[in-house]
Amino acid sequence: MKTAFKTIMLFMWVSFIGLAQTTEKTQQLSLDESVRTGVLKNGMTYYIKNNKKPENEVILRLVVKAGSILETEKQLGLAHFMEHMNFNGTKNFPKNELVDYLQGIGVKFGNDLNAYTSFDETVYFLPIPLDDPENLPKAMDIMEDWAFNATLEPEEIDKERGVVLEELRLGLGASERMRKEYFDKLLYKSRYAKRLPIGKKEILENFDYQDLIDYYETWYRPDLMAFIAVGDIDVDKMEKDIKKRFSKYKNPKKAQERKEYDVPDHEETFVAIATDKEATSPQVSIYYKNPEERQPNTTYQTAEANLESQLFSSMLNNRLRELSNSPNPPFTYGYTYYGSLVNNKKMAFTSFAVPTNDNQLKALEVLLRENARVKKYGFTKSEFDRAKKEILTRLESQFKEKDKTESRRYVSQLQNQFTSGDIYTGVEWRYNFTKETLPKIQLSDINAMIDKYIRDESRVVIFTGPEYEDESQKPSEEDVLAIVDNSFDDVEAYQETKMSESLVRENLPQGKIVSEKRNEELGTNTLSLSNGAKVTYKTTDFKEDQILFRAVSYGGSNMLDNETYQKVRWAMRGLSEAGYSGLDKNEISKFMSDKIANLNFSLSSTSERFRGQAAPKDLEYMMQMLQAHFTDLNYNEEAFNGYKAKQQAFMGNMLASPRFYFLDKTFGFINENNPRWGGILPDDEDWAKTDYKLAYEKYKERFSNAADFHFFFVGNIDEKVLRDLSEKYIAALPSDPSQKEKVKDLGFRQKKGDFKKIFYKGNDPKSQVRISFYGETEYDKKEAMAMDALGEVLSIKLIETLREDESGVYGVSANGGMNKRPYGSYRFSIQFPCGPENAENLADAALAELQKIIDNGPTQEDLNKYKKAQKVDYDENLEKNDWWIDQMTSAYYNQMNPERALTYMDRVNAVTAEDVQAVAKKYLSGDKYIAILMPESQQ
Repeated sequence: MKTAFKTIMLFMWVSFIGLAQTTEKTQQLSLDESVRTGVLKNGMTYYIKNNKKPENEVILRLVVKAGSILETEKQLGLAHFMEHMNFNGTKNFPKNELVDYLQGIGVKFGNDLNAYTSFDETVYFLPIPLDDPENLPKAMDIMEDWAFNATLEPEEIDKERGVVLEELRLGLGASERMRKEYFDKLLYKSRYAKRLPIGKKEILENFDYQDLIDYYETWYRPDLMAFIAVGDIDVDKMEKDIKKRFSKYKNPKKAQERKEYDVPDHEETFVAIATDKEATSPQVSIYYKNPEERQPNTTYQTAEANLESQLFSSMLNNRLRELSNSPNPPFTYGYTYYGSLVNNKKMAFTSFAVPTNDNQLKALEVLLRENARVKKYGFTKSEFDRAKKEILTRLESQFKEKDKTESRRYVSQLQNQFTSGDIYTGVEWRYNFTKETLPKIQLSDINAMIDKYIRDESRVVIFTGPEYEDESQKPSEEDVLAIVDNSFDDVEAYQETKMSESLVRENLPQGKIVSEKRNEELGTNTLSLSNGAKVTYKTTDFKEDQILFRAVSYGGSNMLDNETYQKVRWAMRGLSEAGYSGLDKNEISKFMSDKIANLNFSLSSTSERFRGQAAPKDLEYMMQMLQAHFTDLNYNEEAFNGYKAKQQAFMGNMLASPRFYFLDKTFGFINENNPRWGGILPDDEDWAKTDYKLAYEKYKERFSNAADFHFFFVGNIDEKVLRDLSEKYIAALPSDPSQKEKVKDLGFRQKKGDFKKIFYKGNDPKSQVRISFYGETEYDKKEAMAMDALGEVLSIKLIETLREDESGVYGVSANGGMNKRPYGSYRFSIQFPCGPENAENLADAALAELQKIIDNGPTQEDLNKYKKAQKVDYDENLEKNDWWIDQMTSAYYNQMNPERALTYMDRVNAVTAEDVQAVAKKYLSGDKYIAILMPESQQ
């Protein structure tokens, strides 16, 4: 009896534990308590969150759960067209007054102010500075107008047709042509395959006004909308305003059902092989569609499932990265993931690679072999442990930044809750949940996931890439299926390599700090070290888990003779592929899996530089990387040859793209007398003459003298730690204080004169226009500021004329500036894409707008728009580590007073209309270079 009783009690206890675990897993997740949310009686959802990063700004977003998937056959493209029309006339902002008003308060059109249309939603973005109390009420007027008060005037609709058609034109090209060949297979029997948001040209040109009105009235309704506000706001006041403004709007009496569309499964494996002569690189994709619908992240169970999926992808992608780093890599890049295919319901496991040597079949085989390896043997315990550490390390960093996270990130996460149903729990909950859940997840559970991902049915294999010179070499569908159907029984288990214990193998003699100087205005300290090196640092609290690093030395590739330069130009970038301290890239990656630190180097024409970043706790590892790059960079010809193979595969066909061809020819023309000009991309001849050994020797020469470098740190710095590490690592680096280099001007100049060149490339009716002014001059900081202002002001005018008045472009920009090194110079350019038939006229129209400024100067209104936008940016930049370190390094390189960062707005506000007119007249009245790209059919 006692035994039976014990058995019953044990059974009840086990059952209770199982029930408790099940209950916990099915428990609903809660929305982060910092978010205020609600649903109005009309069905409109709102989310509000106070966030102080950045201060005096709010990010507003309107999400309409309606996109191109809901269009009728005669409305194809009108969901996207409707998005455009909300910027071209609403109740409170007729015609183009909206953009004009927002530019006046410092919001840039196309950068900050924007929108997008996808298959399933249309989203409007509006960042608003709060320096003026009138801005927020006006912004709420805009949001209300976007939701319910578009005017849709026939005249404005007809004007916008040209702009939308130009956006459609931008999408033409190799990718679009190849997509047509595989989209019907990827989205087999799905409505999504026939509802691309950009629509169809013939419909955009000819649709009736009522078709657009019908779409707007049918789908822009409260029950399909969410209003999101995140920023430096009073949550109670915002909620009150939302209810007052939006509650009065009603849904249609006979509201059309908002249907959800699926992507059907299929038994067979589909293969699509698409090539195009303008394609830049081969690609391989394998999709395994899952018959199970995606489950929104709403419970502990789904949160754990998502965590398991992250672990799986992380481990498999680590293996693919190791293969891409091998001496004979099968692909330049490869990855896998499990996620949504095209909507929030259909899931797919995807493997992707960019092959080397155009060998798509080989890359496909490697991807499938790695999947088979996991299926047969699973992952190892050490891989599993590393993946856990990687995930927790990244999340811990986010957790530390929870009070320093920008509003834009929160807005996107809240949008995702509305569109996909995933509950926004906040980073604190996710961090604690992950920390508690990771130890409970079993390796066997992760290993079993491959059976869920890899299926024989609903597979799609897609090859895209350049045309084959020999068509007989083009893979066939049978070739692909033979590999896909291979069981890979011969696959062997993954072999784990030994984990390194350090990033350095030589301890250098420690140096010391010999003197220190404090700049109270900037809040910086400069340390002079015993080896002649200097370290400047600025301690900030902008980010909790970030320290940025830069180092600059004068010299660069201008110190090399022409012949040497041509031999090492492309090789320098591949030196890091060999690793350092006797460790290869994979060993370094494994060692750093639970650490946040990175470092890379670059060689410009006039300087040597380092750039890095680290979490405060991992700063020493970045210092070790720096020491290794100075003293112990590996030499490995196999590793370099692997790098070269990847680069040749990646860049080999780039110039087939009209865009890259145009850039190469445009700059090649004015640099044709420069013996160091070798094009914007290397060709086979460049790679053939590349000398790895010589590049390695020149690297050691260029990066041998720490005394010639100035080292900069900005971020959450513990001063004692940085001082100690500076003495231990930087002060110990080899140096020769007597050998300090200066910027060297080789004397080469771009071709002078008034030029017009037309280049021909491409099959599509697409043109590109670039108008350039450039030359040598004495650098003047006042003129440099006026030149910058000229670029911004002219951009405003070109958007008004070329886009809004002429309907001839989708986007247009102008920018200018001056350089101090290696010699004083100025540059100014205007560039835009357009139709070939309009290229000449629009170029003339752009120059006519420039001439107006030359003749009359800019209007004070436009100049004020420039100044206001700069003020908005400046206020944000003052609390960004990357802006500060850029200011410090730029001031050092150009030998300017670093305190100029504090007087930036004084210099902006000092710019007058006369200053802008003066630089326009002085530098842009004479010679210019007009380069135009035309399709080959125009030749």
